[in-house]
Amino acid sequence: MTEDMPAEKPRKPSLEEKRRMKSAARLYAVQALFQMEAGGLSVDKVRAEFENFRFGAVIDDVEMSEGNVDLFRRILDDAVMWQGKIDKATDKALLESWPLNRIDSVLRALFRAAGAELVNPATPPKVVINEFVEVARAFFPDGREPKFVNAVIDNMARQLRDDLV
Repeated sequence: MTEDMPAEKPRKPSLEEKRRMKSAARLYAVQALFQMEAGGLSVDKVRAEFENFRFGAVIDDVEMSEGNVDLFRRILDDAVMWQGKIDKATDKALLESWPLNRIDSVLRALFRAAGAELVNPATPPKVVINEFVEVARAFFPDGREPKFVNAVIDNMARQLRDDLV
């Protein structure tokens, strides 16, 4: 760039790009929460790894999506801060014979991420449910888990949002 040329303004993402970035942030949050639990890692360590090495990275010739960093951070922070409340709501939403500690660890991370968004009224419950059902489809494309996720998060939404009013 020469002194004569004006600096290019960064292009603002379209509404669709913003939506995709939020969806990617939710997927990354589930992966990060899973990694925290599986590896016994701190939120700060996992957050830094995702922000530095996953958002928009190219891994094995596959370009990872850019994620909404603010949403990603908020989900992680709220999931950690409100984990007890979120886990309690998840336990209530599950069948008595299937407490939270008996379900798949990916689903546990997914419910914690969804619960983190539900305790923060910034996103309507319907959006949270739809988004995390899509995340479930990404992890379990041929299974019944997306329907299960829909039912559990719907129940969690009623519990957690009722607690806020």
